[in-house]
Amino acid sequence: MTDTSFPEKSLLERTRQLLHRYELRARKSLGQHFLINSGVLKKITAAADLTPSDIVIEVGPGPGVLTAELIKKAGYVIAVEVDSSMVALLKESFWEAPNLSLITSDILEVDPLELIRQESSRFPESLKTASKYKLVANLPYYITQPIIRHFCEATVKPQSLVIMVQKEVAKNIVAQPGDLSIMAISVQFYGKPQIIDYVPAANFYPVPKVDSAILKIEMYDKTAVEVTSEKNFFKTVKAGFCAARKQVANSLSQGLDIPKAEVVSLMQAAGVNPQKRAEALSLLEWAKLEKVFSEEKINDDRHGAR
Repeated sequence: MTDTSFPEKSLLERTRQLLHRYELRARKSLGQHFLINSGVLKKITAAADLTPSDIVIEVGPGPGVLTAELIKKAGYVIAVEVDSSMVALLKESFWEAPNLSLITSDILEVDPLELIRQESSRFPESLKTASKYKLVANLPYYITQPIIRHFCEATVKPQSLVIMVQKEVAKNIVAQPGDLSIMAISVQFYGKPQIIDYVPAANFYPVPKVDSAILKIEMYDKTAVEVTSEKNFFKTVKAGFCAARKQVANSLSQGLDIPKAEVVSLMQAAGVNPQKRAEALSLLEWAKLEKVFSEEKINDDRHGAR
């Protein structure tokens, strides 16, 4: 089994040697930038608060630097890698690891619960009936948002996500009313996000053009606000953001194809100021709007699926 201690000074050299040995290189098409700072690895695992009772799903393990840390602390790790050549490297590196499954797949095509059930026969006895899990990953920039949405909307959601993402994406996700976006609302509806730390680009190989951040999302047992329909909630939000820099009443009118006077009347009934901009509305205000629009059957009857 590969030495998993990864001394600080050798991480870059070790990553280069592994890639050279297997005649591999970071694939730009897959957004591969490998972490080479052991201090950052420790911050990730500390934020995940891993114990032997935890099942972890790791997305995009690459050459396995983070994987090595995860298998030390978690009860079982399921690493999902779309690059089959990288999986071959991982299988040789971790062939003795008793608490690791390596899966060659596109994570967006895998249901997390099915993945856990598929691998459960290999779990320690104490975890064989478990369905709870945590997501820990250094995510490729180009697919960050689809992956977050995939797990936030999964049938069985993770207890938490600790993920490396682009710095600006992290700042977007933790924004407060006044600077909210569809992405921020989509995450905060399901969980509480916080930035653990910023990670300069120099901590990756090859060096990306932008800095990163460690983002933790602690998932709620129930959604942050109560809504009539999650589908209608997000359709309302999407409509509210359809026209940049406009008052939200204008955007909703345009996005839902409803006369503005009718939108203003419904917003007033919900107690939401029609003159606000979409980014200034809180989750509670969006929930109030979804409720009045759903009661009028505007979303269900006039518009298609999200």
